[in-house]
Amino acid sequence: MDTLTHIALGAVVGEAAGGKKLGKHALLLGAAAQSLPDVDFLASLWMSPADNLLAHRGFTHSFLFVVLATPALVLFARRWYREKKVSPLHWTFFFSLQLCIHLIIDSFNAYGVGWLEPFSHWRVAFHVLFVVDPFFSSPLGLAALALIILGSKHPFRKVWTRFGLIASALYVLYAISNKVETEQAVREAHKRTELQPERSFTTPTPLNSWLWYAVAEADSGFYISYHFIFDSQPNFDRTFFHKNEQLLNPVLDHEELKRLKRFSQGYYTIEQWGDTLVFNDLRFGQMAGWKDPQAKFVFHYFLQHPDENKFVVQRGRFALWDIETAQSLIQRIKGN
Repeated sequence: MDTLTHIALGAVVGEAAGGKKLGKHALLLGAAAQSLPDVDFLASLWMSPADNLLAHRGFTHSFLFVVLATPALVLFARRWYREKKVSPLHWTFFFSLQLCIHLIIDSFNAYGVGWLEPFSHWRVAFHVLFVVDPFFSSPLGLAALALIILGSKHPFRKVWTRFGLIASALYVLYAISNKVETEQAVREAHKRTELQPERSFTTPTPLNSWLWYAVAEADSGFYISYHFIFDSQPNFDRTFFHKNEQLLNPVLDHEELKRLKRFSQGYYTIEQWGDTLVFNDLRFGQMAGWKDPQAKFVFHYFLQHPDENKFVVQRGRFALWDIETAQSLIQRIKGN
């Protein structure tokens, strides 16, 4: 999830796990611990964009990192908060809980999380929440704000803590139910058209869990469609994108290409933009594809001009967005 969501989530979980003994310090410690796995962003300062893609949400998002980081955090907390009557076991629970929640909630996005690094490069991605989802984050943000404002002994602190955690948890369950419904509808649509995809996945479009982006792999490429939870009539107009594997012949020996293929988990297409080969990772969706079925993909990497690939994932996330695009998204969420 985005940084602000992790901060708010860490603060509210901190209040729930240590507010009685630590007071408002639990908010600060929780927010800091919850944000710690994202320290991997520092790798971008010296790594190439392709290497950084694999480093992000890699080792610092593994359970081994939790095992190694928790004792260090406990040692720091015990020295800094000597006057607090908090046992080492409670500190261990507090920090390991924060780190594990970070790993788990990030696995609900499309990017993928290296839970088993460095022993396995397998990435966990459940495709349930978009990386920025205000319906998940808002209850946590409101609760965190209330906990900052209210006095440490205020009786409503429990109310706000429970509100933030329960409302966000219920939204995750709701998003999961939407995904299950979407997966079933997509399978039925494939069956009606006699398409038997080799692999497929669905993932939410930006800022919501009602409009879903679906990808199905065929022999020479991928079918892309959109499913709207509130459509009165199922609408599965599919657009086919050729993989264009043959375009890679001039760069097959490039190490960056090998890393990109691993990062994309095989969900990629190749395009020629002028004199540049472009690698598209389909897992992150299109730029307003519900509006333009031929829209370019959010994640695109310039194979022949790698110096232009800074912030490759973020580059297209909200590109081309304006009021009209936002309105079109709202209209499609409402149904056809």
